[in-house]
Amino acid sequence: MKKVLLLGAGNIGIAIADLLSTCGDYQVTLADLDESRLREIPEPVDTRPVDVADERALREAMSGMDIVVSASPFSLSVPIAMAARELSVHYFDLTEDVETAHRVREIADGAETAFMPQCGLAPGFVSIAAYHLVKRFDSPRRVRMRVGALPLFPSNALKYNLTWSTAGLINEYCNPCEAIYDGELREVLPLEGYEQFSLDGVTYEAFNTSGGLGTLCETLEGKVENLDYKTIRYPGHCELIKLLCNDLRLCKRRELFRDVLEQAVPVTAQDLVLISVSVSGRRGGRLVQETYTKKVYHGRVGLLDLAAIQITTAAALCAVVDLQCEGKLPRKGFVKQEEVSLADFLDNRFGRHYR
Repeated sequence: MKKVLLLGAGNIGIAIADLLSTCGDYQVTLADLDESRLREIPEPVDTRPVDVADERALREAMSGMDIVVSASPFSLSVPIAMAARELSVHYFDLTEDVETAHRVREIADGAETAFMPQCGLAPGFVSIAAYHLVKRFDSPRRVRMRVGALPLFPSNALKYNLTWSTAGLINEYCNPCEAIYDGELREVLPLEGYEQFSLDGVTYEAFNTSGGLGTLCETLEGKVENLDYKTIRYPGHCELIKLLCNDLRLCKRRELFRDVLEQAVPVTAQDLVLISVSVSGRRGGRLVQETYTKKVYHGRVGLLDLAAIQITTAAALCAVVDLQCEGKLPRKGFVKQEEVSLADFLDNRFGRHYR
């Protein structure tokens, strides 16, 4: 049985703990500084109060573990990765922060254990699906990746409810984005590239956001003409977010921005996750297009009622942990999401939530 130290008892951390602990193959210790959160965790998960910012306490908690999973704020990922390197522990995280992922990659260089950041939905699964489709083409031309976590019952002007990390959401809206245009990796502005599309009779909007691509731009630079990632929302959301981010300059005052959102926008667990990945190009001399589209709704998984964003994020991380333990992923060094086989992922007991 593999020993897993799971750092962070937030909504995603609790979902990961439930999935891993109930499958019978992992002994999970959930660690967090907030002891009141730990008291809510059902068996068979062990709990331990740990201040991740305390290097000594972190290394003590990690000692003897096979795997460490960071479901903590991205600002703590680098010290966790450094401790994992020193103690020869396999490392996985959920960070959507591009600079943090780059630092983890530097730490992983020459390591004797695996380091796999960005293991959630986007970044994460969306790169696995996109790369699978790209490999089916003789000459891929365009890759379009669209992902959104949306409330089922929007009731405010933003047509949005908080479903995950507010700090991560603000990073998406404020940080520079990566894309490939005319075969070259470029930096593009967040909240630009606006478009609308319809699916199953519902109209959505999509626009550039940061952090959803992981390492896919690097992998496909020079191999596809165009690649972009956009976040899906209901129409009208982007215009109001631009007002907050750009006109009111809340991107320059992110703590205030976070406070405004958390005090004004309710949290909901009644949500859906929408994934749409489309690749076009040449195959057998013909110009063709293939699309992977999936909707995931909130529901009961294991012992818990989970939001769709909890299900998709936690299941994606648990699936790659499982695949790595089964020997289907590299055992050492930096591991990209696109190294995961989509077939292996969907056949996995956790990846089945994407089927």
